[in-house]
Amino acid sequence: MATAPRKPSPTSARRRVSAPRHAAAPVGRKKASASLKVSASPEASVSSKTSTQPSPKAAPKASPKATPVATPAPRLPKPPKTKLVRDSFTMPATDFALIATLKERAMVGKRETKKSELLRAGLQALAALDGAAHLAALGRLQPLKLGRPKKHQ
Repeated sequence: MATAPRKPSPTSARRRVSAPRHAAAPVGRKKASASLKVSASPEASVSSKTSTQPSPKAAPKASPKATPVATPAPRLPKPPKTKLVRDSFTMPATDFALIATLKERAMVGKRETKKSELLRAGLQALAALDGAAHLAALGRLQPLKLGRPKKHQ
């Protein structure tokens, strides 16, 4: 027994037709919807497209001798990535104010500086000192108590 092909029901054959998206465009987009109009003749649309675009034959060809060839600069080897370490420490308020003063001095020289840069520069300066000058710089520091400062209530 062969079954007859099934006919679509009248309700499934009906489909909703939505309005085109550009028809409900906001008021400020009238210029865009005007450009979406389709011309009556296909020749008019083809000729308008070709007249606005320059033809590739019209572009002048540059001779290879006229353009100098730029040689790429040799790439410098990248420095190896160093691991960054976060740490916290305690310092007197006068030394902390000194950081702000040094940052202002750097701004006079038109260089924005961060606290970490100042601390790293200070370490480099200490490392460049000889033994006696290094010990003298450490001797000028105010001694601090070990550990975290007590919280004031």
